[in-house]
Amino acid sequence: MAERYSSFTPGGTSWLLQRITAAFLIGVLAFHFFLLHFVHHADEVSFLMSAGRMETWSYYSLMVLFLITATFHGVNGVYNALINQGLSGTKRTAVKWTLIAASVLLIAQGIRTANAWAGIGIY
Repeated sequence: MAERYSSFTPGGTSWLLQRITAAFLIGVLAFHFFLLHFVHHADEVSFLMSAGRMETWSYYSLMVLFLITATFHGVNGVYNALINQGLSGTKRTAVKWTLIAASVLLIAQGIRTANAWAGIGIY
């Protein structure tokens, strides 16, 4: 029987980071839904671009921070779920590095997309 390991023990670093990232993501989504319901009747993207807000660093930074936080939260959750199911040894190492590589690619593409939306010439 495989050894059971969980980094989600209450008070652990991973447990705390999962809670912090979840709270941040919920806050950003609440802001998003606020804009959807109260700004131009669900025309959020048009509002942000027409008002020139996407060109400011605050919206751009929020978008990139959301991307990084969501990626960490999801990848860390998947990795820990697999560990809790008994993944160990070389499979565990392979899954970890595959998830890290996929995260880097996802974040790079997301930042590139955010640059394009914000009108920043950095690609």
